[in-house]
Amino acid sequence: MIDFNSLKENPQAFVEALKKRGFVLDIEGILEMEEERKDRLAKIEKMRATRNSVSSEIAKLKRDDEPVAIINAKIHDMQKLGEKIEKSEDKLRKIEARLFEAMSAIPNIPADEVTAGGKEANRVVKTNLEQRVFEFTPKDHVELATVLGLINYETGAKMSGSGNWVYKGMGARLEWALLNYFIDFHVANRYEFVLPPHLLNYESGYTAGQFPKFADDVFVTNFGDDLKSTKFLLPTSETALINMHRGENLAIDKLPIKYAAYSPCYRKEAGGYGASERGMIRGHQFNKVEMFMFATAEQSDELHKELVRNAEKLVEGLGLHYQTVLLSAGDTGAAMAKTYDIEVWVPSMKGYKEVSSSSNAHCYQARRANIRTTTEKGKQFVHTLNASGLATSRLFPAILEQFQNADGSVTIPEVLRKYLGGVDRIEMKG
Repeated sequence: MIDFNSLKENPQAFVEALKKRGFVLDIEGILEMEEERKDRLAKIEKMRATRNSVSSEIAKLKRDDEPVAIINAKIHDMQKLGEKIEKSEDKLRKIEARLFEAMSAIPNIPADEVTAGGKEANRVVKTNLEQRVFEFTPKDHVELATVLGLINYETGAKMSGSGNWVYKGMGARLEWALLNYFIDFHVANRYEFVLPPHLLNYESGYTAGQFPKFADDVFVTNFGDDLKSTKFLLPTSETALINMHRGENLAIDKLPIKYAAYSPCYRKEAGGYGASERGMIRGHQFNKVEMFMFATAEQSDELHKELVRNAEKLVEGLGLHYQTVLLSAGDTGAAMAKTYDIEVWVPSMKGYKEVSSSSNAHCYQARRANIRTTTEKGKQFVHTLNASGLATSRLFPAILEQFQNADGSVTIPEVLRKYLGGVDRIEMKG
């Protein structure tokens, strides 16, 4: 959430900054609601002052044994005033709720270096290795995974519908090897390892920015009669990790705090993107390790670079061709000020697919979560940062396709072999 006081002080700056996203800020509507709120509050305070004054007067009349009729008349007037105050307070709450909803819907201000526009304005800032030139006709990852007995798509669909799959044998072991590789890397870099709950409550979803605007994107349980009393399956560990310190004042000498969490990710989005994105490219459930940081404003820019570099190192360790992309304002998530995507090349798709999204939210999420630290200037909201480190469901296809051999086998990246008992190649069973 953005700072309301800053918005009131310089509304045009926010209007112009959000134009980079293509977001039209109804500043007049918001300021009108604020004036309405202030006017209503002033009237309520005036009525409360009158009630307090008359209440003191009634007490004095009682002490002075004034006629009961005079006292009762004033008491009756105050009862009527009390009812009027209650009605005005109810109207004030509704105004505040509308204003809060309007403020919650405003996305984060893009960082200065983030370009305006949509996907067309995304900018490649780094590439690693070259696209492999095959001396044979390469197979796609679906055929490779099926022929090698790594993935069973039909059984996954039978068990749970489209957008699901079953890892089998060496496929399950390769998936787990990837996760172990990621976790060992982060632990070695002194990120605290976390296994969060998979079911979260409404407040956690609101804090992460999932609710109310993106409620339809997640799997919500029917534990309660309405959204606020239900729980939902986390779409990413980021949603849980921002809530680790919700409502806390973090000691500045403990910052930055660095976490790495593993969880499956559950999302409604799956399929419907054409034949090129079949298989594991989009699914309702996939595995991911997430990096998350709480930091001071002064630390966050350098820490963002660290997150990006960590994700790049993991992909480089696998020996994959990838590119790093600075997202435009219109393609950056609503809660984020700046985002880099690391994208691996998937030969059969003749393009790149994101395996890590690394973002700096500045104080936007922390303001929503009320997470602060105390500095020499007083209490300030912390900055929050996150990055996939990494997601497996697109790395798996990239490994199969980039490392396939003419005989139909797949060479296993060297960094994963120690997790697979030294096996260096996946071959068809005889």
